[in-house]
Amino acid sequence: MIKVLIIGGTGNISTSVSRLAVEKGYSLTILNRGRGEHIDGAELITADAGDEKSLRKALAGRTWDAAVDFIAFNDADARKDISVFSGRVGQFIFISSASCYAKPLAAFPITESVPLSNPYSPYAQNKIKAEMEFMGAFRDTGFPVTIVRPSHTYATRIPFPMGSGGEYTLIDRIKRGLPVVSPGDGTSLWTVTHSDDFAKGLTGLFAESRAIGNSYHITSDEVMTWDRIYQEVGRALGVEPEIVHAPSDIIAREDPSAVANLTGDKAWSAVFDNSKIKAIVPDFRCTIPFSIGCRRALKWFDEKAERRVVKPETNAVIDGVIKRMERAWN
Repeated sequence: MIKVLIIGGTGNISTSVSRLAVEKGYSLTILNRGRGEHIDGAELITADAGDEKSLRKALAGRTWDAAVDFIAFNDADARKDISVFSGRVGQFIFISSASCYAKPLAAFPITESVPLSNPYSPYAQNKIKAEMEFMGAFRDTGFPVTIVRPSHTYATRIPFPMGSGGEYTLIDRIKRGLPVVSPGDGTSLWTVTHSDDFAKGLTGLFAESRAIGNSYHITSDEVMTWDRIYQEVGRALGVEPEIVHAPSDIIAREDPSAVANLTGDKAWSAVFDNSKIKAIVPDFRCTIPFSIGCRRALKWFDEKAERRVVKPETNAVIDGVIKRMERAWN
């Protein structure tokens, strides 16, 4: 039986991965602080993965065929993982991000050979530094790393271009007939992937020796515009959303974080060539279209009132952008 360790394991993407790993018969161990959802069939190790001493103590004397780190974010995290897991795992999978691919886009559709460079997003820059550490260790010492780059993967979060995916603010605006903002003219092409589909590709890489030293993005082949994403959510709610278009630099005047979020990522069309992951995981196919996935997420919000968090600061940004555009039109 293949033994797999997942660091994190109960987050937005990793919950689906953990569940599928158990379903596929892997011997699964999850390491986190014990605050997330319990995954039936998985062993839980409670430890602080960010603290090397705590991590070493928790893993003492144990080995795994594959380990996956969902919560490493920078080069320091990478160096810690290399130090702790060298000689302890047959394969180490680092979850990076498709936001690392060069902006402006260097090729279309995006393949894994596109250079890594993002001058706008500190998050992407830190992930790139982590990738460089891991690949350097692979070249120098044979550290058995595989790099995986998800792109806008969702489960209980709606993948909107503004606000955090975990909040209810934009859903609330659509339901109440308030306008929402779409970057540019709303026609940028974007790829969103349900976490259950992502899990099929990732678990197919577990303990796969051919994947070591390689990088893969794992995304859906469904491509939509930002306007269509809003429209699909509106359709699920039974409401036609009122969409206001605004340039990313106008949005950034109201919300400085939009430089990283939009200019560094969502403002660019993102269409991916998934040939590489399909070649090594031949049965990988995404089967959950956004029209279904968004309804699942909306149902999740509806189940508990405390999940429906409406943030005044997000509303303030959206209203501020709309006022700027109204002044421009007039």
